[in-house]
Amino acid sequence: MAALRRIIELSVGSTELIELEAIARSRTDWACRVQRARILLAYHADPSTYAVGEAIGVTHQTVQRCLDRAVRLGVMAALDDSPRPGREPTITDEARAWVVSLACQKPKDVDYPHELWTTRLLARHVRENAEIAGHPCLMRLAQGTVCKILDRHAVQPHKVRYYLERRDAAFEQKMAEVLCVYREVALMRESDDDQPNVAVISYDEKPGIQAIGSTAPDLPPQPGSHTGWAREYEYKRHGTLSLLAGIDLLSGKIHACVEERHRSREFIRFLKMLDAAYSTDTAIKLILDNHSAHVSKETNAWLAAQRKGRFTLVFTPKHGSWLNLVEGFFSKMARSVLRFIRVTSKAELKARILAYLDDLNRQPVVHTWTYKLDTVA
Repeated sequence: MAALRRIIELSVGSTELIELEAIARSRTDWACRVQRARILLAYHADPSTYAVGEAIGVTHQTVQRCLDRAVRLGVMAALDDSPRPGREPTITDEARAWVVSLACQKPKDVDYPHELWTTRLLARHVRENAEIAGHPCLMRLAQGTVCKILDRHAVQPHKVRYYLERRDAAFEQKMAEVLCVYREVALMRESDDDQPNVAVISYDEKPGIQAIGSTAPDLPPQPGSHTGWAREYEYKRHGTLSLLAGIDLLSGKIHACVEERHRSREFIRFLKMLDAAYSTDTAIKLILDNHSAHVSKETNAWLAAQRKGRFTLVFTPKHGSWLNLVEGFFSKMARSVLRFIRVTSKAELKARILAYLDDLNRQPVVHTWTYKLDTVA
């Protein structure tokens, strides 16, 4: 007579069922946890160890052990391995702290020429100096152990993350002034006045645009050979140009000129171009950064000679040029036009840049800023 099938009473709550289903579908969780979650789900649907074993691809004894753990420890706790006796760790907490403290220093501080640590270099330094530092347990430290120690403390001494230091004591005040100008532009666009007697220009320079020429013709894409354009590695340098550009935040029109340099005289030349582009009764307000050409004696003398109220300069705070809307335009231009560009001369580069600007001005795009004055005040 066949023995009666033993059915294990497995209590699985609704929350646990959702968690088990998520783990069973996971592609990043540990394979043992995924397998155990699938076993528990399958047994919850059909309480047969043999059927579950065949469906999952394991023996019924493995299913039995998983179920016993779930009854004894709980459904979610049964997914993890039990702690094993193993050898006691020989690296002390003080030794780990010393390794982390070394990782938080620069290698040059301990007489290495390197700028950043590598785990191999750090492990070697620890092994050579562990006994002197009073941590003999680290004299045979492996590179992999260094990685584990640093990972546990979330320290990555081989990486650099850039930040921007605020060097302007009046940063918030100047930022609020720039954002208030953007707010004024939004209100003017919402008003019924179609032709306001003010123009707001977001201005900046993009220097160092390289005129790079090819030494051999580009090869077009060919199916089965190369899917994109093929280009000779070598190139010729023809020099650089500077783009001086300003966006009218009311109309979206771009005022620009391409120059060899971007000194005070080039900036004044751009201001003269703006002066000619707008009627004499229009007040021109420029948002710009603190470049020396914008505040030079030559620039201030030219501005002083103009009609009072004709030009108003609103400066972004130091290290705050990201507040200038024209930076987004420069970024788009670099990605869509200047990236991979090849020309035969600086004259061709200038012509292509101006052609791009003319194309944009045929259908100007009004640039806007998402401002948060409440958090600035």
